[in-house]
Amino acid sequence: MRFTIPEHKKLVHEMTFPIRWGDMDVMGHVNNTVYFRYFEIVRLDWIFELTADAHSDRQGPVIVNAFCNFLKQLEFPGDVHARMYVTNPGRSSFDTYVTIERADQPGVVWAEGGAKTVWTDYTTRKSIALPDWLRARLGV
Repeated sequence: MRFTIPEHKKLVHEMTFPIRWGDMDVMGHVNNTVYFRYFEIVRLDWIFELTADAHSDRQGPVIVNAFCNFLKQLEFPGDVHARMYVTNPGRSSFDTYVTIERADQPGVVWAEGGAKTVWTDYTTRKSIALPDWLRARLGV
């Protein structure tokens, strides 16, 4: 089953980083689990860009589900260019979507995925309302 990335989404972050030799598996391509690490790298870079200390108030993002559509096999060497989008903001959650391209082949999506992100009070381990500063950045 292929998950569909919504047409209406807001680009919030882009970054480029290297494909590491150790990202590959015995088959000679980037291991499927590493794509989730790539999504995490982009998501955390965005969060830390928003606030230097995302955990200062003992609250922050928790991923409650994630998916990836593997479209083409990435291989070393090369650089990944990732774009992250947000959509569907609610009281305490929003969805993130990431597209992965090779930097040397712009416009060709090699993988796409996303996650449901819930803003959480880390002390009580319960969802809480998105902070006003985050709502402003999400455009809601």
